[in-house]
Amino acid sequence: MSTNMNFSLEVEALPTMVEDKKIPNELVSTPATAETTTTKPDSALKSFLSGGVGGICVVLVGHPLDLIKVRMQTMGPGAELSVFGTLRTTFMREGIRGLYRGVSAPITAVSPLFATSFWGYDMGKRFMRNMDSKGHEESFEFTIPQLCVAGGLSAIPTTVLMAPSERIKCLLQVQANAIEKGGTAKYSGMIDCGKQIYKEGGMRSLFRGSAATLLRDGPGSVAWFGTYEVVKREMMKAQGMDPKTGQLSPLAVLSAGGFAGMACWCVAIPPDVLKSRLQTAPEGKYSGMMDVYRTLTT
Repeated sequence: MSTNMNFSLEVEALPTMVEDKKIPNELVSTPATAETTTTKPDSALKSFLSGGVGGICVVLVGHPLDLIKVRMQTMGPGAELSVFGTLRTTFMREGIRGLYRGVSAPITAVSPLFATSFWGYDMGKRFMRNMDSKGHEESFEFTIPQLCVAGGLSAIPTTVLMAPSERIKCLLQVQANAIEKGGTAKYSGMIDCGKQIYKEGGMRSLFRGSAATLLRDGPGSVAWFGTYEVVKREMMKAQGMDPKTGQLSPLAVLSAGGFAGMACWCVAIPPDVLKSRLQTAPEGKYSGMMDVYRTLTT
């Protein structure tokens, strides 16, 4: 009995002893709490909206040159093949309105198109991060090949929107060539063009050139996003910034985008020629993209 009473007294005295001795907090064991090491991914909605606004700017700036590109790609032998010559001729004959002929199709589709592209890039980056064994670490940094693959993946969802709008745009742009030669306009506008295409061949006709569009935009997106990220990182290093936390000026970002665009079109021009020829040809002229290629190279 005495032993039990002494033991109970010692146990009851423990709190007082701890308080008297003032044991440091770091020596008192506390339940371990799990710390999250993952970083919050960028908002997909933010990527979507940013891409939409950027896409409108792209069309407003680049459509005149895109119109010249399509006309040069679809002209017959002996036609004017100078960019500035074609630009000057178009402006003299049709004015500013002529340089923006067919702009309704891309301006309508461009917001969801570029929004989908940047959303697809964001999803591609998440996919590549999940595939990496170190993707859960806070210090994780994408490699350039991973970013290139993410860029290529972004072309898959954008092709669904790109193919029909590109077909309508190209037909409206090429129609102007026929009008200049004394022909009559077949389409009164974007909606009328879409209706007639669907009436002639249904959804298959509306989406003609989808494979060629993906063949253009897949490698093109790899080159665009890869070059964009490389140039940004090199600019940050040149300015002594940390690529993870640094913030470039708007001019530097625009410059990076310019270099990315040049890299993109260096890769994308050959399949883009095939796409334009296929999408603007009369029904039944080509059996597919390879038929266009054989016709151009023989």
